Amino acid sequence: MPAPFDLESFLPYRLNRAAELISLSFAREYKQRYQITRPEWRTLAALGSVGRMTATQVGVHSNMHKTKVSRAVHALEQRRWLKRAEDDADRRIEHLELSVLGQKAYREIAALARAYQESLEQTLGQGAIGRIEAGLADVEQALLAGARKGH
Repeated sequence: MPAPFDLESFLPYRLNRAAELISLSFAREYKQRYQITRPEWRTLAALGSVGRMTATQVGVHSNMHKTKVSRAVHALEQRRWLKRAEDDADRRIEHLELSVLGQKAYREIAALARAYQESLEQTLGQGAIGRIEAGLADVEQALLAGARKGH
């Protein structure tokens, strides 16, 4: 008989749980100060860090379903943090970018994110984030290499 499955040592489960704990902890910070949701933060962050994108590109970049992106785009547009521009070649495509107000909000929340990361580093101990980043890079590199080989 096979050994019982140990969920607590299953890497995908552990990574997801850790990511959710960190995400919820940081969400409390920006939700309290800016009254935005996680999808709105992720959309703002994608546009703030990458620049002009389509909603589809935001979804791919942020790993969000198109309905969440659509709702986030609408909410950010209502705040006047985002503006849309029709594509010159294809009117079905809209390009999204942060407005001046959105850029200001992004800079403020990015500063909050940097402070959160510093606090997290203090909580985890010197060098912990670097070790985690190196481990994640190893995982991503190995899985991407395997995907290219068809595994």
